[in-house]
Parts: sequence; structure tokens; C-alpha cells
Amino acid sequence: MRIPFVHLATVEMSVNDDDGAPGAAITLALCGSWEHSPPCPLAAHHTQPTRDGKTVDLRVVFATEPEHQDEVRRRIDGLRGGAATDPDGVTSHWALRGSKPGVLSQSERARAGNWC
Repeated sequence: MRIPFVHLATVEMSVNDDDGAPGAAITLALCGSWEHSPPCPLAAHHTQPTRDGKTVDLRVVFATEPEHQDEVRRRIDGLRGGAATDPDGVTSHWALRGSKPGVLSQSERARAGNWC
């Protein structure tokens, strides 16, 4: 049975880069593609970016089986120095500055409960 978790990551990127790009890369890392039937095969997830200049904090809420939790976190952290190209051909770059497990808020717990 899937249960919800949170992973926090901080990336540095140019102020002109799309702060949604790391979330798109996380989706590809966890799902392999955007084209699959729900739920996501490894972990249903949502990434919320919060920007402060060149620093972007990513809050990744995900639901997976407990034995897959470390694999999900490893895949998120695997995007250390990344890039993603949007449908218009614009590429955004970032560098991972740190990451750690987080604590679910009440609203995140409720939202992720729908994925379990």
C-alpha cells in the first residue's frame, strides 16, 4: 500500500530559467514519460517550486510503497546538474544544492491520501 512522503530539494538556476523545469525532470525520472495511465508507476507525485532569486526550493510530495521510498528520493537527487527543454524549445538549467526528507503538512497529507 502506498503512503505519502515529502522530499525537499534546493536548486540554483538563472532567474530567466523556468522554475517548473526541475519538476518536469522529476516526473520523467519517476515515470519515464508524461504519457501513462494514472497512477504514476513508481510514485504519484506533485512538485511545488518556490523561487527566491536564483534559489528555487522544490517541495516534492509523493506516494509510494515504503520499500520504494529510498529509490524515489535517489531519483530526485539524481537530478544534480540538470536541464530540461520545454515544448517551445527553451532549455532551463539547474544545479542541486541540497536535499533532505521533509514533513507532510495537513493539506499535503489530505491530497496525497487520494493517491494511496
